[in-house]
Amino acid sequence: MQIEKTLDPDWSEVQLSFTPEGPIADAAAVLGPLQPGHLGEHLRLHIARSGGGVERARNIFGRLDGRRIWGTLALVGVIGDVAPAAATPARVPAQPLAVAWDGALSQLPPDWSDLLCDLELDSTDNVPRAALLGAPLNPSRVPGETALRFRASGKQGYGVSPVMARRCFERMDAEGITGSLNVLYDLSDTENAVTQGPVWRLAGRSV
Repeated sequence: MQIEKTLDPDWSEVQLSFTPEGPIADAAAVLGPLQPGHLGEHLRLHIARSGGGVERARNIFGRLDGRRIWGTLALVGVIGDVAPAAATPARVPAQPLAVAWDGALSQLPPDWSDLLCDLELDSTDNVPRAALLGAPLNPSRVPGETALRFRASGKQGYGVSPVMARRCFERMDAEGITGSLNVLYDLSDTENAVTQGPVWRLAGRSV
């Protein structure tokens, strides 16, 4: 980020404003892991320097570029690291992936049948191991992102079952792999007609 180059060496947190050129809902969906706040036509973001916050923000901003969601990113405020180390509050533990999966499923209609999901990892170091532990997900690497994409099926067809997906996330949790889960698309009560499942179009490509 160009903004990062202008910050003082002792910064600890920044507040950013993103103003999308297109629908704000599309940008908010991609920026969801950063928990943006709405302020009119702007999205407000808080980025912490510690705990992998910078790398996480870079990865998510890269997802905006990958999905051709353009806009203006501006610096609103900076907090310097002036407190002694002993006074720094402890980092809140990341939500376990298995719990995040349960939460994502709870938001779906009861008759859901097909999902397209992204597992956005907090560190690039964890991508190979997460792919191995999540082999039953049949994950694919998302180009230019620290993310694995997979499909899930609630009834039949192509995609991992919800129970097997949870087992994969439990294995990742056991090894300290952290990240966030995003349901990109969901379909309900589909019937496969000479196919293994639905086909989605992302950035002009079939997935």
